[in-house]
Amino acid sequence: MKIAIGSDHGGFNLKNTVMEHLKAKGYEFKDFGTYSADSCDYPDVAIEVAENVASGEYDRGILICGTGIGIGIAANKVKGIRAALCHDTFSAHASREHNNANILTMGERIIGAGLALEIVDTWLNAEFEGGRHERRVNKISAYEGEAHE
Repeated sequence: MKIAIGSDHGGFNLKNTVMEHLKAKGYEFKDFGTYSADSCDYPDVAIEVAENVASGEYDRGILICGTGIGIGIAANKVKGIRAALCHDTFSAHASREHNNANILTMGERIIGAGLALEIVDTWLNAEFEGGRHERRVNKISAYEGEAHE
């Protein structure tokens, strides 16, 4: 599994912790920035990660900002992305099993590193259940492909 990971300045420290964890677990990943705690704009990183996941270059993405909200809103603007904000393990596995989320978002200012790593593990190990959930995800995808005014 190839993972695209990124953060803004508000998620920089937690992103580094998550990357150390991914490396220790043997995951292949790429850091799309930011590369320091200097202030930056989260949409830049979110959109780059989301485009790489949507294209199939990466299987999943992880995005971290201060709350996980802004970076997730930006990622969800990319067609084909289902970014899910998760601050507990139940949401993490449900977002994969029921919603086929392909990007996990978290907030460094909301949760601690220990819980974040549990969420990452839960999310990466959960699989989409399909069935009735697939019908619902397909409706989202269909809407995404339609013109709206």
